[in-house]
Amino acid sequence: MASIRQKKIEGVIQKELSIIFQEQSRTLCLGAMVSVTKVNVAPDMSFAKCYISIFGGSVSNDEVHKNLVKHNGEIRFEMGKRLGKSFRRIPELAFHIDDSLDYAEEIDRLLKD
Repeated sequence: MASIRQKKIEGVIQKELSIIFQEQSRTLCLGAMVSVTKVNVAPDMSFAKCYISIFGGSVSNDEVHKNLVKHNGEIRFEMGKRLGKSFRRIPELAFHIDDSLDYAEEIDRLLKD
């Protein structure tokens, strides 16, 4: 179970990632809208799993995900510039596509039939 400190750090990372994706959507997100749905931080604060939802855009979700993974170092560096005074160490980031909305839509579709 996550501690209160972990939950606060998860919220800060989620907010900052959202701002970074919004400001740099052309280069990082290839024009698609990327939303950070959830962040899980390891107890030692060295690793963060970031779940993202991708909407719109002319490219596929996999291409946007691959581009984010490719620019992982730049995203972490930008977070370090923003949060360097608050955090002792910026965690390593791992991006995963959140498919919970697709799963919920599939359940709704099956229940309607």
